[in-house]
Amino acid sequence: MANVSIESTPTTPLSPEMLVPRLGEYLVQKGHITNDQLFHALRHQQEKQNTHKRYLLGESLLELQYVDRRILDHAITEQIIQLRTALEDANRNLENRVRARTAELQEALRKLSELNQLKANFIANISHELRTPLTHVKGYLELLAAAALGPLTGEQQDALEVSLRATGRLEELINNLIMFSVASHGEMSLKLSPVGLDGIFAEALNYSRPKAESRGIELEVAVESGLPPVKADAEKISWAVLQLLDNAIKFTPAGGKVTLSACLETAALVMISVSDSGIGIPPERLKELFEPFHQLDGSSTRRFGGTGMGLALVRDILEAHGSVIEVESEDGKGATFRFPLLAAEKL
Repeated sequence: MANVSIESTPTTPLSPEMLVPRLGEYLVQKGHITNDQLFHALRHQQEKQNTHKRYLLGESLLELQYVDRRILDHAITEQIIQLRTALEDANRNLENRVRARTAELQEALRKLSELNQLKANFIANISHELRTPLTHVKGYLELLAAAALGPLTGEQQDALEVSLRATGRLEELINNLIMFSVASHGEMSLKLSPVGLDGIFAEALNYSRPKAESRGIELEVAVESGLPPVKADAEKISWAVLQLLDNAIKFTPAGGKVTLSACLETAALVMISVSDSGIGIPPERLKELFEPFHQLDGSSTRRFGGTGMGLALVRDILEAHGSVIEVESEDGKGATFRFPLLAAEKL
């Protein structure tokens, strides 16, 4: 049997159940050699290693005739058996710990799923409860604004316009909450058809341009000529593009520029992107962008409004289309959001 010395083999720290007496210690414990003989054998081994590439403790013990081959082989065999037993015990302990930890994680995941479901149900219920009275309020405001209930003074008309804008924002928030609830349940349905981007972009620009102009922001569109239509749900993709534009305008200072563009990425893919020259996003915070109800500026004195649902819903809509949204940004150097859509047959 080959000589094997645990002393001469580099090791890493072992757990307590893996500790096995070293060869020299084992021979001393069994009374085969004395401590003095072990010391002399180790010193002899060190001297030999100065002239030999590798010289084991077992070889040193044999050369000094402190033990014979039978005793040495038996000691090494006993150590191998002890080590194998310790390894089997350690493996069993590890498997038990892994099973216990896996069970803990599964239970935590179950509780988290239940919590998310409760949250989504609450949002859905409260959204529907808010929508009904809001519909009545908005209806009466529109009747008043149209003078259907009598003439209005200029001040009354101005007040009604403010109220209508506020109800419009509230209605948009409620619709977003309902959409988020649907997406959380995995129930987002799509009405796919060939959709021309010209109409999508025109609608988004018409809605966004007044806001951009009021803030002194240049709004630019760059669409490659001859683009095919895309296979998409027109209403939801229009909403996603509008959200990206609104987000870009929100985080771009006066004098900046926001660009909506589209080009043919491949024969089967159309790439849509929204770029801005705004404040940018620190790289370490990019992963937080699409978390629901999350704002990068979460302080009580936030400069920018919003609920933190917009980008999360954009991601959900695009994933329902089989797409994925990518972000490129540097802190202080603006941001670019882009996503591909499948090209459809030409209209």
